Amino acid sequence: MKKIFKSIVVVALLMNFSCADDYLDTVPTDAVSASSVFTSTQNAMAALNGIHRMLLLRFDSQGQAAEGAVMIMRDVLADDLVMTTTGNGWYVSICRWQNLNLETSGDTRFVWRYYYKIIGNANMILQGIDEAVGPQSEKDEITGQALAYRAWAHFNLVQLYAERYDAAGNNTQMGVPIVTEPITEGSARNTVEEVYTQINADLNAAIALLDESRNAKSHLNINVVKGIKARVAATQGKFGEAAVLAKEARAGYSLMSQSALYEGFNNTDNVEWIWGSRQVDDQQTFFASYFAYMSLNFSSTNIRNNPKAINSTLYDMIPDTDARKGLWDPNASDPDLRDPFIDEMTLSSFSKRDYMNRKFLAQGNASSVGDVPYMRAAEMILLEAESLARTGNDSQAADVLFELVSARDDAYTKSTNTGQALIDEIMIQRRIELWGEGFRFYDLKRLNLPLDRTGANHVESVINGKFEEPAGSNAWQWAIPIDELNANDLMVQNPF
Repeated sequence: MKKIFKSIVVVALLMNFSCADDYLDTVPTDAVSASSVFTSTQNAMAALNGIHRMLLLRFDSQGQAAEGAVMIMRDVLADDLVMTTTGNGWYVSICRWQNLNLETSGDTRFVWRYYYKIIGNANMILQGIDEAVGPQSEKDEITGQALAYRAWAHFNLVQLYAERYDAAGNNTQMGVPIVTEPITEGSARNTVEEVYTQINADLNAAIALLDESRNAKSHLNINVVKGIKARVAATQGKFGEAAVLAKEARAGYSLMSQSALYEGFNNTDNVEWIWGSRQVDDQQTFFASYFAYMSLNFSSTNIRNNPKAINSTLYDMIPDTDARKGLWDPNASDPDLRDPFIDEMTLSSFSKRDYMNRKFLAQGNASSVGDVPYMRAAEMILLEAESLARTGNDSQAADVLFELVSARDDAYTKSTNTGQALIDEIMIQRRIELWGEGFRFYDLKRLNLPLDRTGANHVESVINGKFEEPAGSNAWQWAIPIDELNANDLMVQNPF
């Protein structure tokens, strides 16, 4: 790779991952100029805030609202989130498994570009932070967060664009290019093992620099980084490590009450949230918003025509005594049987589809504002329980699982399952608890499970008959975008 040793201005202008002009922002935030960003730690923190904000920004289209959009894509690719109609077309080609394997797709270009933008901006901060004037403690905090963002972005890229990590293999399969400095030339794809080695190195360095303090839950502290590392460890099959990290990540965070489950999953002030993007009124993104596609109540064409529903087979697994069961309505199409809350929160023009969700609520019919959840204590409990069960610690796993499920279901008793039966129980709870939050595609891929939408309420015309995909097929790898292939002679496309 070509190194840049020129001024900050030149770095800011040339830090593209490939030759395409728009692959990386020229400055991490529009509030600080490239020439002044590293004159002080205060300015450097403003640059870091640019990365925080990037997780909410619109890219090329309204359906490409940064992290919220990728979360939706990961769930419509899987089995638990049901597109009830084709609506106005957003995410339909993704749910049909078409765009992810198409190198000319704007969706695969957006996702690639989005995560490499985060990496590029993190690298610019990491390159210049030592020159900033300010307390070492502030430099450490900025460095730690930038390292964590770089690791997190590489982690998402390698899960999407490469074959899954095989804990029993040597993982020499093609991963994604590792980018750890501002560069002007594209590079070849590193192996999957090399990418995970870099991810873990960055996370370890971040953990050494960060503590529990931070300015807001949109920022990364040691809990968030340990949570990310727990996800990485589980994806690598290092379940002993994952269990420890998940427990440490949720330290100090309690579970929300049953009544809080119905508050809309839209507020970082929720005691359970470890990490999420805070969106304020003057940052209204209208139709380029997670809640413009996932909420019950925002009056977008997509939601009015295509309310998102839960897989009916999964819904039937939820006991009637579980408070979470009311987050979906199996009788929503029947005005005499549906939950009155649905009529209260929606307009008469909204379609009502069976099993539609009321889990996510936007600020109102005319406002798509809402905080986006990225990591909750419940996820870490489930990851800890799964990891304990997969390492044969059944009793401990059942204790941890009981902590979550008993808080959701007053009638739940501690599981007596062991072995695979206990793992299966935990994974069902994971599917229920994390529905719509962007985890299911990753779970299927990391565990080498097939896609199976049969026997549920998936609509054949919506998914274009895409009911199944075998585990481990080439289709699970997203296509490298054509812009990257054209700009980078070293880039190799995935086989399809």
